[in-house]
Amino acid sequence: MGSETKAFTLSQVSEHNHSKDCWLVIGGKVYDVTKFLEDHPGGDEVLLSATGKDATDDFEDVGHSTSARAMMDEMCVGEIDTSTIPSRTKYTPPIQPHYNQDKTSEFVIKLLQFLVPLIILGVAVGIRFYTKSSA
Repeated sequence: MGSETKAFTLSQVSEHNHSKDCWLVIGGKVYDVTKFLEDHPGGDEVLLSATGKDATDDFEDVGHSTSARAMMDEMCVGEIDTSTIPSRTKYTPPIQPHYNQDKTSEFVIKLLQFLVPLIILGVAVGIRFYTKSSA
């Protein structure tokens, strides 16, 4: 790459999106990876799917070797005009109203937690008393 770098817009880079002419944007720089498509270990489809966007995250997620990063210098054709890359918006989920799934009051629940075992115990004692006295 010479001392003077050319700046490209994202729309200009997006035009180079097929196997005969493939450019990628990685780390603010524009790379012509056309000659490397056949030799790419992940296949040409990986590179072709990253065209027309900032592919920095795709590149970094894979974890390329230092030799792969060194090869990139030879393919660099310029820099991207960062004002042409759409800004990422952080996803914020919609605010949901508080939903009380349990509509019964806490007092009723505590009362039932106390009474239900007592009723079961009373029924068990009653059945035991009834079956023992009729025998």
